[in-house]
Amino acid sequence: MASKKPQVGIVMGSDSDWPIVKNAVETLNSFGVISESRVISAHRTPELASEYAATAAKRGIKVIISAAGGAAHLGGVLAAHTILPVIGIPIKGGALNGMDALLATLQMPSGIPVATVTLGSAGPINAALLAVQMMALGDPILRKKMVAHKRALKKKVDAGNKRVQDDLA
Repeated sequence: MASKKPQVGIVMGSDSDWPIVKNAVETLNSFGVISESRVISAHRTPELASEYAATAAKRGIKVIISAAGGAAHLGGVLAAHTILPVIGIPIKGGALNGMDALLATLQMPSGIPVATVTLGSAGPINAALLAVQMMALGDPILRKKMVAHKRALKKKVDAGNKRVQDDLA
């Protein structure tokens, strides 16, 4: 994991997605995972999307995170051009408040998988955590960091339960 090259590629369909997507970058940074971020549209720059996905593995990328709103098929376009895992973040907004983005990311044809995380602010964080979990399969340092992260989550829940129990007493 000592690589100085990006290991996770983050692609968003529009720069308007950045305020929510940057939480994925921050989460990856907290694990020491270097990422790169690009704005690439599945519909307005399809050649660029294809090229990005097709060359990602050669550039050292291990997982691609895709974020798009509306009925954009960015995750699927990227997944069609790479063997790397692709994690899709549907972006909330628009006339259908993100349902179109959720369905466009979820409903992939057989052979073109895109792992899909939740709408809303948890989506980018969960996408980053899923990317770390994938990479931790072959990286003992990341595995230790993920174990520590899970332990911290448990301690937070235990502390919350103690506060509730103390209040009941």
